[in-house]
Amino acid sequence: MKAIEIKNLTKYYGKSRGIVDLNLSVEEGDFFGFIGPNGAGKSTTIRTLLGLITPTSGSAKILDMDCGRSKTQILKQVGYMPSEAFYYDNMRVKDVIKMAANLHGKDCRKEASGLCERLELDTNKKIEQLSLGNRKKVSIVCALQHAPRVCILDEPTSGLDPLMQQEFFKILQERNREGATIFLSSHVLQEIQKYCHSAGIIREGTLIRCGSVEELSHSNAGRVTYTTEKGTESFLHRGPVSDLLEQLRGLEEAGIVLQNLTIAEPTLDEIVMHYYEKEGGDKPSKTTGEAEK
Repeated sequence: MKAIEIKNLTKYYGKSRGIVDLNLSVEEGDFFGFIGPNGAGKSTTIRTLLGLITPTSGSAKILDMDCGRSKTQILKQVGYMPSEAFYYDNMRVKDVIKMAANLHGKDCRKEASGLCERLELDTNKKIEQLSLGNRKKVSIVCALQHAPRVCILDEPTSGLDPLMQQEFFKILQERNREGATIFLSSHVLQEIQKYCHSAGIIREGTLIRCGSVEELSHSNAGRVTYTTEKGTESFLHRGPVSDLLEQLRGLEEAGIVLQNLTIAEPTLDEIVMHYYEKEGGDKPSKTTGEAEK
């Protein structure tokens, strides 16, 4: 079964583009990374999946249920963590977590207690007393305590310190091994490369590349670094090796002596930027009309 299936999904905000003819499928049990800069359409996609906004056209399903017609049934199976979570300031953490559990009609006390302990979250504090990082922890517990089959996480690690980020991903990996599907939206490519099995790259509301992280990390590009008496230069080369050799011969003909030369696999960051580029070297542009993540 497909955990997530999106066909020709389009969302406009008036005349402003959200997503356009987006097609994407995520297998059940996958750890999927959704990559894109701010304004690319990541949050629009997620909000449409959760039935929080209505698409202009196209369709979306979670666990073979239509995201518009079966929203209530879907939300019982999904753990959602928004990029920014807001709670009542005067509520205590334990009451927020209990309220979230009640919405799912489950007794989640044991699971919630374990998550709070691992994340070092003080449940007796009021929301207004919490730092951004601790508010994020509340969001994590609320999203995961009911053991959802699909976890949809929108920029989840912003505000978490490095140790908590590590613990958070350890929790996600455990859930994934138990069979949960993880859908992780992020622009932190190191997270995608380290933890995800497959990924999709979205640019200006359109999916431009999708596959396993291993496939995405390999391309016909190479990071070329050379040293001369003037210092070290580095650039990303795409194309035949003969073109590179001709370029290097040009340096020698100009009297520049190469003291050292290395050609290495580019990072995922560099490869993603390669996919973003158009002819003429355009960079990703920000969507107007929405504060999109």
